[in-house]
Amino acid sequence: MIKQLRKKFIRISIAAVAAVMVLLCASVNIVYFLSVNAHLNETLDMIADNQGRMPEFKGMRRGMPGDAGEPRPMPRQFNEETPFATRFFVLQYSEDGKLIHADLAHIAAVTDSDVQDYLAFAVLQGEGQGFTDGFKYKIAWQDDGSLIAVFLNDYEQIGGVVTILLVSVLATVFCIALISVLIILFSKKAMEPVVESDRKQKQFITDASHELKTPITVIRTSLRVLEMEVGRQKWIDKAVAQTDKLTDLVNSLVTLSKLNESENTFRASEFQISEAMRETAESFADFAQENGHNLHISVEPDIRFCGDEYAVRQLASVLLDNAVKYASENTPIEFALEKDKKGVRIRTKNTCDDLNAEDLDKLFDRFYRADPSRNNAKSGFGIGLSMAKTICEAHHGSIRAQSEDGHSVEFVALLKNGTPDRAKTDKAGNR
Repeated sequence: MIKQLRKKFIRISIAAVAAVMVLLCASVNIVYFLSVNAHLNETLDMIADNQGRMPEFKGMRRGMPGDAGEPRPMPRQFNEETPFATRFFVLQYSEDGKLIHADLAHIAAVTDSDVQDYLAFAVLQGEGQGFTDGFKYKIAWQDDGSLIAVFLNDYEQIGGVVTILLVSVLATVFCIALISVLIILFSKKAMEPVVESDRKQKQFITDASHELKTPITVIRTSLRVLEMEVGRQKWIDKAVAQTDKLTDLVNSLVTLSKLNESENTFRASEFQISEAMRETAESFADFAQENGHNLHISVEPDIRFCGDEYAVRQLASVLLDNAVKYASENTPIEFALEKDKKGVRIRTKNTCDDLNAEDLDKLFDRFYRADPSRNNAKSGFGIGLSMAKTICEAHHGSIRAQSEDGHSVEFVALLKNGTPDRAKTDKAGNR
């Protein structure tokens, strides 16, 4: 459990850091691109509004617009060097696409032989703006009814955007990788309080179980001695039944605690799981019959599986015991073993009274019972299915409860071939 909790902590932490870093990287690049694009648009607008020429800024002041009749103030992002640093060319043409004038004085990369290609492009695009072949362009109507196409070289600006993008992406990847390594290294330290709390809890369960075994045994023995002296009485039988129930609870707690001990391991080996499941199911046939249920067994033959045979048998026993206890009166129970692509599936199905579909996911929680009123001798403690889930997870599998009609419940346990995880055992140290 601790190992899985640590992995989950690492995954969530890394995912959170990665999400923040990616969001930050995206935000920086989007803001920078919008800023560059706004600057290009303003430059294009200025040239287009000035009939295809860059305004002269020399002697013009910065700041807000002045009084009427004063020269237009210099925009804050422009200066006296802007006309010399801005590379662009302008095409003026009629509505039918005939070239009127081409101004190539402010660019060296475009020659007279290229004009017709750019003119055809402008005629095809029509009024508007966009990017093409290293240029940001704007096409607009003029007061005389002609059109003007301004092509602004954006190589340096877009190159800067690409450079910032690459640097920020590399920095983001590096930071995520570095933080991931730090999270992995320090996750063990961060989990120490949880590990210590879990260790104390297991120790308490083990100590309490051993302390309870002695008085329970003494009480049960005393009851039997009393029965020999006074004869059999229903009050003594009820007391003995409760002591037996307490003994089962103590044993279940110890077993569940040992299922998560890191010192032990499953004893994995290849075995004939078909034979093991048939033997386990047949051993429950009489028990099911005594409780008014016919057990239908369907086991695919000759299936071999690599895992812990004892644990798999215990899993099947838990599912069968649960089905017998909670099946509706005089209804059949189905048990099946099927081969899966990655391993095997073990299924049990039985009719169940007052089934609540919302409770199905909670059935695997420790000490959970869907019907609290079932507080009789047949009812368990809500530990068995939790043990079944632990065994499935140790075999890299899963278990689920499902109901198709709302009146029957089916448990499906998937076990995958391979060596089970450490920290998952059932009495491995006591076999």
